[in-house]
Order: sequence, then C-alpha cells, then structure tokens
Amino acid sequence: MDSQRVVVTGAAGFIGSHVCEALMARGATVVGYDSFDPFYDRAIKERNLGEVRASANAAVADFSFVEADLCDATAFAKALADARATGVIHLAAKAGVRPSIEDPAGYVRANVLGTQVVLSESTRHGCSRVVCASSSSVYGNNDKTPFSEEDSVEHPISPYAATKRACELIGETHHALTKTPVSMLRFFTVFGPRQRPDLAIGLFLRKVGAGEPIRMFGDGTTSRDYTYIDDIVAGVLAAYDKTPEFGYRIWNLGGDHPTTLAQLIETVGAVAGRDPIVNREPMQAGDVERTWADQTRSKAELGYAPTTSIREGIERQWAWLTQNA
Repeated sequence: MDSQRVVVTGAAGFIGSHVCEALMARGATVVGYDSFDPFYDRAIKERNLGEVRASANAAVADFSFVEADLCDATAFAKALADARATGVIHLAAKAGVRPSIEDPAGYVRANVLGTQVVLSESTRHGCSRVVCASSSSVYGNNDKTPFSEEDSVEHPISPYAATKRACELIGETHHALTKTPVSMLRFFTVFGPRQRPDLAIGLFLRKVGAGEPIRMFGDGTTSRDYTYIDDIVAGVLAAYDKTPEFGYRIWNLGGDHPTTLAQLIETVGAVAGRDPIVNREPMQAGDVERTWADQTRSKAELGYAPTTSIREGIERQWAWLTQNA
C-alpha cells in the first residue's frame, strides 16, 4: 500500500484508531479526521490518538490529523485535497442505540449528512474507493439467523439503525450515479482494547473488577455476535482492497459465535476474578434480541476468517484495561 493515501474518518475512536495503525503497518500514508463528538470524554480519544502517533513514530510512518466536523463539506474537501487522497475509510458516526432515541435529529445529521458529504467529496477529489461502517443493528429483530446480507432490513427498531440503513441506500445510489466503488461493512458488536467506555464488555470489566454492581437488561437470554477488534480490522483492510472489484457491496463482519448476556457476564467474572453483582432491569427500547453474522459472503469474497474467541478477546481487553487504568 505504499502508494495509498487514505483518509480515515473517526480516527480518534475505537475502531478508527486501530485501522489507522493497521494501514500504516502496511505502508499507507494516513490522514485521520475526527470532530471529537462529546458522546464520551475527549481525553479517551486523545489517548487513542496518542497511541496512533506512537505507532507512526515506531514504524516511521506518515500520519497527520485534522479536527473538523464531518458535515462541513469545505473542511473535508480541504483534508482530501491536502492529502491527495486515493481512498477513504469512513468510520465516523454518532454511536449508540439508546442515545439515538433521545436525539434522532442529531443522529441523522451526523450519520446521514456526514456520509453524504464523505461520498460526494471523495468522488469530487478522485478517490478510488470509499469503505463505510454500517452496523448489524440494521437487521432489527429478524427471526432468521444467522443474518445474511441478502435478508430484508426494512424494519429497524432504533433511529441509529435507521440512519445506518439510510447510509447504505445513499451509498448504493452514489455508486449508481458516479461509479465510485463503495462498500458498507455491517459490524457486529466490536470489543477489545480501546473499546468505547459505554459498551458492555469494557463497562462490565471495570465494574466487576472494582467490585461494583452491573446492570443486566432483560433475563440474560439476549445474545450478541461479539467480534474482536483485530478480526474487524482485518476485514476492513480486506474490504478496502476488494471494493473496486465489486462497485457496490455490503459485507457482514462478525464473530460467528453468538454469546448470551448471561454467558458474557459469567466470562467477565471469570476473567476479572470476581463474582459479578448483577442488578436485573427490564429490556431497553431499541435493543435487539439477538445478532449473528452469516459470513458466507465475506469469507468467500474477502477471505474474512475471525480467529479470536470471546474468552481470549476478553482476556486481552482485561489485560489492556489493567495496564491503562
């Protein structure tokens, strides 16, 4: 990838910071772009960027960073022009199912308008491809499992999910009109070092490790297809390589081993070395009952093959948390 100059949106976030490091390890020049949305503490994102910069220095790689609102088309256009970008990996978004119910307009602005700005300006500046983050939440409460890219996704149950489906549709439309290769990656509950602080595994590890109670929504039978960050990053880079071959394509990136909430809490307790104190609460609006990725397409077309088990991944995340307390 020595000739690739890639702009990564959401570069200060969990997945984005890891993708930046992986791109540089492959020889790409990387420009990170992030607005530092206040959804969680800016200091966490600054720490992520610090790790990216340290990786760049260690690898003698070319990394720069732009802080700006993604919906500011002028600012994003300047970042592309200054970078002489050859491609874009668009990971920035307002995240979280439950918060989207309280602020649907904010999610539409950041996710849908932001994605349209990325697509339009990337084409205008001659980028060879755009890889975008979607979400397993677009499947809603589909009865059929595992979830296939060919399944109907017309019944989202949260504004966040609706914005991600909208992004997939505008991506398909953009490709049809401009022929710019575009792919959408449906991520399935990503975890590992630098995970967002509001997500279950990191939250549970911190609280269980400290002997504090955790909240369990529902009866523990809901399940998620947890996917370790290294496996996700491998899928993102494979999609970046393959997107021009397909024009427009959607790929699932999941772990293919659904874990119930009760099993997750048990594993967290075993890794942290404490019995979890669990406060049971009702299911929350917008939460889906299950996720499970059908990997048939992503395995055949991307060579995607996740290798990290839920237990191994939680052990790695716990080790990172204890080192970075």
